[in-house]
Amino acid sequence: MSEDTRWLNDVVWDEQGLVPAIAQDAQTGEVLMFAWMNREALELTAVRREAVYWSRSRRKLWHKGEESGHTQRVHEIRMDCDGDVVLLKIEQVGGIACHTGRRSCFFQRHLDGGGWEDVEPVLKDPADIYVKK
Repeated sequence: MSEDTRWLNDVVWDEQGLVPAIAQDAQTGEVLMFAWMNREALELTAVRREAVYWSRSRRKLWHKGEESGHTQRVHEIRMDCDGDVVLLKIEQVGGIACHTGRRSCFFQRHLDGGGWEDVEPVLKDPADIYVKK
């Protein structure tokens, strides 16, 4: 880990020690995904320059792309004005950020009158991405 981690003290962590993290394409500005980070995940992200998140469901660190190969190269780490949200400006390796095989996790659009529709194509079948080893 990095020697000087005092910068992590500027982050406003929630009661579970987490901070929301948004992954945004560094070139286009497109929001690709949302996840959570704990202190160790944010520090590892800064050191490795690849996104590491905290999986709330699995209760462990999650190096984005560890199974799919779709890692996120981090160009910049920013924090919002309140210090309680982190923004990662990234390059999405392989062009797929979502476990559904889409570029972005935000592929559903709300319809007038209710309901949702998929507006982004599946680029790769998840069964082909997450092949059991």
